Amino acid sequence: MSSDFTKFAGPYGGPLLLTLCVLLACVFEPASGEWLAYDRYAIEGFETWRLLTANIVHTNGWHALLNLAGLTLLTFLHSDHYRFMRFIKLFLWCSLLTSAGIYYFSPQLIWYAGLSGALHGVFLWGACMDIRAGLKSGWLLACGVVAKIVYEQINGGSADVEALIGAAVATDAHLYGAVAGLLMFLLMIIPVNKRRPAVQH
Repeated sequence: MSSDFTKFAGPYGGPLLLTLCVLLACVFEPASGEWLAYDRYAIEGFETWRLLTANIVHTNGWHALLNLAGLTLLTFLHSDHYRFMRFIKLFLWCSLLTSAGIYYFSPQLIWYAGLSGALHGVFLWGACMDIRAGLKSGWLLACGVVAKIVYEQINGGSADVEALIGAAVATDAHLYGAVAGLLMFLLMIIPVNKRRPAVQH
């Protein structure tokens, strides 16, 4: 990826590209949902692309709008930390790890679609980046998303949201997405350059 393009894309290029993918998936419903959503049985039949593409399809227009509103909010909160390729890599890994978490740890969840799991990862990553930058608001955001996830694990998803999107809220996806975001942050701050052993003369 050329430096000129990444400079042109700026901090908003990644979120805009993701928004475009979500909107295109909405245009081609219901075919996009049938071919791209997380489906455990289809994945076991080697349709492994669904582990990634499940995160850009949605149950209905309201579902997509809710998640795109969340993406917009995160972009304004954390755009200082976004670079085009950094955001793309972050989203891809949060998406894959969210789906992998569902597959391995939530076998009862047969079907899944939506951006929210990966968004929880992007949110927590951004909060951790704020903390690293010395912003006290990062702690507030991190505690808020953790409290939300704990509440959902105990009480389940919002009934109002479930009625709006026409499906149960996949609270486990939010958990796995947040874990993915934290993992990506930790991997980023761990030094990757190992010291070379001293040369003996």
